[in-house]
Amino acid sequence: MNNFLLLVSVVFLLIVGIGFFNEKVTRLTDEIALLLFSAVAGCVITAVWAFTKNTSVRDLLAGIQVFRLDEFLVEGVLCFMLFAGSRNLKLRAFRENARKIGVLAFVCTLLGAVFYGGLFYLVCLLLRLPATFPMCLMLGSIIAPTDPIAATSILKKFGLPKKIGFLMEAESLLNDGVGVALFVCFSGMAAGGAGTGFVVLMLKEILGAVVIGVILTCFLFPFFLRTKNPHRRIFVTLLLVALSYFVCELAGCSGAISCVVCGLSFSAFRERAESKGMLPELETFDSFWETLDVLLNSILYVVLGLTFVRILQMPMVGILSISAILLNLVCRFGSIFAGTFMMGELPDGYGKGRFSALFTWGGLRGGLSIALAMGTAGIVLTEQYHVILGCAYAVVFFTTVVQGLTMKNVYRHLS
Repeated sequence: MNNFLLLVSVVFLLIVGIGFFNEKVTRLTDEIALLLFSAVAGCVITAVWAFTKNTSVRDLLAGIQVFRLDEFLVEGVLCFMLFAGSRNLKLRAFRENARKIGVLAFVCTLLGAVFYGGLFYLVCLLLRLPATFPMCLMLGSIIAPTDPIAATSILKKFGLPKKIGFLMEAESLLNDGVGVALFVCFSGMAAGGAGTGFVVLMLKEILGAVVIGVILTCFLFPFFLRTKNPHRRIFVTLLLVALSYFVCELAGCSGAISCVVCGLSFSAFRERAESKGMLPELETFDSFWETLDVLLNSILYVVLGLTFVRILQMPMVGILSISAILLNLVCRFGSIFAGTFMMGELPDGYGKGRFSALFTWGGLRGGLSIALAMGTAGIVLTEQYHVILGCAYAVVFFTTVVQGLTMKNVYRHLS
């Protein structure tokens, strides 16, 4: 049996089946429904295998268990998802909110990682788990960044105020680069090395990505502008995204941030060209990127749900899951509240406490956290790896399902 085709068939069966059921019955946000019901399906598949020992079920379960979400996401589709999420954002709005976005994406992510690492280390000492302080800091760098995919696909559907929604989306699009830089520093320490200097690494990751993204967009946009073939316009942007990510990987820069920069630069160039009447209707182009975004998001959330069974490998699963979730809320609130003192005037008349509470509950995590957690497999011991992966899954599931489902009510309460 072709395990790959079996897994693909199951993924699309769940996308269609859950989507139809959700449309007619539950009417949840699509991504939340896919994650929630796919997790149930993964547990059912595991239970069926445990009771029947069926060969087909065993093959399917093996495919789910060995699926490398880090390779699929970070080395595969992340660049396209980030471009799809950022291509409609306005560069002018980024400039107007640069201070707030910078504090949220850089300062708050750093503080959140350190807060989380320190408190989780105390939890490990209390529970007598085999953990080191660098390992806990590494977990903090995995948990701290909000997920750009979750933010752009879920939060924008809740009717948040324009400025608040933009800040949440912009923060999530940029802070993954900070999280990756922190992850590299702390993983070096956890592996027994000295780690790489944070400031040097950040300069290389961020500034290099910005330069590469802008240069490649400036070079390729004229081809987009001059061709009359609607499909070739799509091919130009696909080339732009893939090439920018590849060049950043070679240069040791953040490919994710480069793709966001490509999206912002492309949006600015497109807006200028349209204002001068140099571009026709781009219905085919916009339809393609919207469809691709929905498709990749759907696949990601189904795979996240199916692989949720991995959390069962975690020792002391109950108490550690609760600890991971509570620490995430405490550290997220603490980092945002500290950051508000550097942001200046907050939008829409929010005070520091209400602003911090709203951004704490709106700080969704997603596939990026799981991908980074999977990347620790060769760095830490097996038991430590299960703790990291289990905690990451617990936080992702809680923030996506519980916080995602209640975000609208929390916003109304805090308004």
